[in-house]
Amino acid sequence: MVKRVIYPPVWLLLGLIAIFSLNELYPLLRFTSLAAQLVGGVIIVVGLLLLVSANGLFVRAGTDVIPFRNVSALVTGGVFRYTRNPMYLGMAAVLLGCAVTVGAVSALPVPLVFAVIVQARFILPEEDMLRGLFPVEYPAYCQRVRRWL
Repeated sequence: MVKRVIYPPVWLLLGLIAIFSLNELYPLLRFTSLAAQLVGGVIIVVGLLLLVSANGLFVRAGTDVIPFRNVSALVTGGVFRYTRNPMYLGMAAVLLGCAVTVGAVSALPVPLVFAVIVQARFILPEEDMLRGLFPVEYPAYCQRVRRWL
């Protein structure tokens, strides 16, 4: 198994740094407006709600939030009925909301880059692990619920 030294919240932080750096140093075109700031703010709040909700479901199930550690339950209720990865989706939404809020075109690819990184480094290996831990339940869950949306 690949050692994962940089966990998803660190990738989120790096994405935020990239968004604000690109906004200041290389904004390209700007689309700043009150409407963009409001839309970005709503997207950020939705992302944070996904993160908090999913975390609470993990805590109630008694399983670890840290990827690949102490997986003791397959959580399929709450926000997990709509996406298999609400925490990663929430982080990507926070990044998208920030990119929209700053209004720099150069910041818009950052959430997509984040999604590609977490899918390769975390989601795909987690899916393999969950198939091994829950050989009947997890494939059935995958048939019902999409990876992202």
